[in-house]
Amino acid sequence: MEVNVHEAKTQLSRLLRRVAAGEEVIISKAGVPVAKLVAANPSRGTRPMGMDRGKIWIADDFDVLPPEIEASFYAPIPGFTRLPKRRPQANGKISSKRKKRA
Repeated sequence: MEVNVHEAKTQLSRLLRRVAAGEEVIISKAGVPVAKLVAANPSRGTRPMGMDRGKIWIADDFDVLPPEIEASFYAPIPGFTRLPKRRPQANGKISSKRKKRA
């Protein structure tokens, strides 16, 4: 269906009902198409469970971490020295020293 801009403005509710029913509406200005009204989310129906069964293959060991990669997480980093832990104080400053309780 094709309508001009004036008709689209005055009949918008009616046009939207037709679009929701699955029809496309072309809006023209001076006889030249400038826009198309289409449904935002046309209903496609539900997809059945298991529709891809047998089409996908996953290796039995896909989530096994190789030992050499796991070891790299725990290996020491050359030249890196661990810094002391810092604790936030009540005034918002960070201190690495503990205060004694009285």
